[in-house]
Amino acid sequence: MKNYSEDASRQYHIQVAKGEVGRYVIMPGDPKRCQKIAQYFDDPVMIADNREYITYTGTLDGVKVSVTSTGIGGPSASIAMEELYRCGADTFVRIGTCGGMQTEVKSGDVVIATGAIRMEGTSREYAPIEFPAVADLSITNALVGAAKKKEFPFHTGIVQCKDAFYGQHEPEVKPVSYELLNKWEAWKRLGCLASEMESAALFIVASSLHVRVGSCFLVVANQEREKQGLENPVVHDTDMAIQVAVEAIRTLIKEDSK
Repeated sequence: MKNYSEDASRQYHIQVAKGEVGRYVIMPGDPKRCQKIAQYFDDPVMIADNREYITYTGTLDGVKVSVTSTGIGGPSASIAMEELYRCGADTFVRIGTCGGMQTEVKSGDVVIATGAIRMEGTSREYAPIEFPAVADLSITNALVGAAKKKEFPFHTGIVQCKDAFYGQHEPEVKPVSYELLNKWEAWKRLGCLASEMESAALFIVASSLHVRVGSCFLVVANQEREKQGLENPVVHDTDMAIQVAVEAIRTLIKEDSK
């Protein structure tokens, strides 16, 4: 495709060039989390800051690794993965926040996604809706191992991905409330752990590119616990999820070097 960037050596949106990122990339949504994640790297350097995409590159255990923010939702996340892939990345770990859906998924817990419900639009431009959005098993196992090693409370399972944040939180006032409420109830009955906005798109894009991706999240709160009058504080510190992602990358580096 035509490169629309003013500097033809750089990707149009993320403004990163080949060789400036490692094969391993952590992908938060919020650009402000990039510096916090980069502090876990050795010798981190900011590579680019453009739109919602901030990139730092450093090393873990002597291997080049990066962090790139994706912004909110599948469209911008898919752009980040596509362009990072063109710069040499092939192993991605999304970290972010989610809202719990099962009552046992509490604020402050970590959720590791094994698959995602494709209730968003981006993935439909990559694969028929019948194709499942699943995480890479090696990354999922590394994330689970990291959570166990850190002794953090965690859950593994399916997450729901949507495009409209307020469609989740105020479904009753939307013109299609009949659909939103009925599907939410179905996801709960099927054991869906949490709701977020990027993993389905990333899982499908990764399948199309034949690269690896996994996801882990901090549970900010749980509206189902709130409805039942259960304890439901709001938690914002993503450090546990970040530690899980970083430790998982270390594990993958060791396994890949064998």
